[in-house]
Amino acid sequence: MILIADSGSTKTNWSFISANGEVQTGVTSGINPFFLTEEEIVDLLKKEFIFPEEAISSVYFYGAGCTPEKAPVVSEALNAYFQPEKMEVHSDLLAAARSLCLNEAGIACILGTGSNSGQYDGEKIIQQVSPLGYILGDEGSGAVLGKKLIGDMLKNQLSPHIVQDFQYTYHLNPAQIMDHVYRRPFPNRFLAQFVPFISNHIIDSEIKQLVEDSFTEFIRRNILQYPESNQLPVHFTGGVAFGFKNNLENVFSKFNLQLGKITKDPMQGLIDYHIRIRN
Repeated sequence: MILIADSGSTKTNWSFISANGEVQTGVTSGINPFFLTEEEIVDLLKKEFIFPEEAISSVYFYGAGCTPEKAPVVSEALNAYFQPEKMEVHSDLLAAARSLCLNEAGIACILGTGSNSGQYDGEKIIQQVSPLGYILGDEGSGAVLGKKLIGDMLKNQLSPHIVQDFQYTYHLNPAQIMDHVYRRPFPNRFLAQFVPFISNHIIDSEIKQLVEDSFTEFIRRNILQYPESNQLPVHFTGGVAFGFKNNLENVFSKFNLQLGKITKDPMQGLIDYHIRIRN
């Protein structure tokens, strides 16, 4: 059995591919080595991993935070829990590239809780603009959209009906918001939770502008830095990219770029990729 994991900061999607090609899926909390230790990852799996107990021969884990320095934390935890014959831990960016491009060259982008991008040559990421996280970068991500929404609301930049609807929906006062953002763990998840609210108000011109301005920043500060950006297809995966597909297409139309696939998550493409590799 092959086990594939696609992990963001919020959740991990798991897919199990049996010898006959049958696929089963499941979900656990996110596994990010910047936030969790090896022991905490093992504990999380013990509590949440309730999927098939069939012997797993190979594990392919793709995750946010799986840098060369941090990947061993995940690898050791997964080896301890699954004891597979083969183990690979890669970045979520390589997951996006393999899923979206398979074996073709292209620029792969992630717009989810965070954002990322990289130029892929059909086998590996050959250039990457650092995303820098939601404080310094992560343009177009759910965390940044939420940050912009909250900032605009607290700075009185939004129409009263939007502010009233926000207060009715979330029952959060400014002090509680500041506490979540500056004192509690996972402020990026807290901010990204407001993406559905943004989606529900996308017909409001100021919310539409907020989203499209952030996508424009993502293109200018990330995609346009790749020398071949106007020659390669630019693909996207992630809940924000998929949920605001029309806005993303609208922004792209203003640039001399080739918009490729837009998918909700990379898992189906990863399944296709690994079945192809196995066969």
